[in-house]
Amino acid sequence: MEPKRTTDPTTINFREKFELKGKVIVITGACGLVGRAFCEAAAQFGAHVVAVDIPQADPAAFAKELEERHDNKMLGVALDVASKEDVSALLASTLDRFGTIDGLVNGHQNKSHLIFEPFEDVSEDNWDTVVNINLKGTFLTCQVLGSWMANNGGGSIINIPSTYSVVAPNQNLYKGTSLGCPAAYSASKGGIDALSRYLASYWATKKVRVNMITPHGVWNNHEKQFEDNFARFSPMERLSYNHEVASAMIYLLSDASSYVTGDNMLVEGGWTVW
Repeated sequence: MEPKRTTDPTTINFREKFELKGKVIVITGACGLVGRAFCEAAAQFGAHVVAVDIPQADPAAFAKELEERHDNKMLGVALDVASKEDVSALLASTLDRFGTIDGLVNGHQNKSHLIFEPFEDVSEDNWDTVVNINLKGTFLTCQVLGSWMANNGGGSIINIPSTYSVVAPNQNLYKGTSLGCPAAYSASKGGIDALSRYLASYWATKKVRVNMITPHGVWNNHEKQFEDNFARFSPMERLSYNHEVASAMIYLLSDASSYVTGDNMLVEGGWTVW
């Protein structure tokens, strides 16, 4: 939607600018911790959500739950984001169901299988798995779905890098815990940041806004030692919650952010200000 050309703020319905009513929003990693919050938030603001995830997560069942809870049409699609054939099929099924795409949120990620593996021992296969899913998957969804939006009136893309694509991991955070952050994760997320900035410039005149949300320390029943460590290094002295990340998504998807592109919204409790 073209922004109204005016200097009179009384003519603007600011509350309405945040609405997503009738918009079709594709969300990958939809069945994950943050992905579910993304989907719920978009649905509450009136969007038709296309919930995308791996087959084991059963995104079709999750989409059905959303549809029944919000009395609005949704779609669930199972795929491999690192497969162009699968992503092209996602575009086709979304257009077949809704006829358009207004937004894309790349919430998929992979790092868990490397979490205990020190850098010296990382295999090429493990490195390739993380980079293929995180970076190649984001490249493909942007290329296929983003190109469609660029050729059909525009839209909004949100990619998800990481605090560890902004700063290096503080290794002291993981002392006394079973957790860690693999190098492949940081590298792949750094690539997402760079790709997002490139596309923000590349598609600006096509009315496709490309922004990022960088979460950090999203609580998921973490072990107590990790929570204690995290509190010592965070200005806000706590982990975040998935719903706090989802609120940022609403702003960046909606017309409220109509003059925002190439931005990385840090939802990290001030972690990087020290």
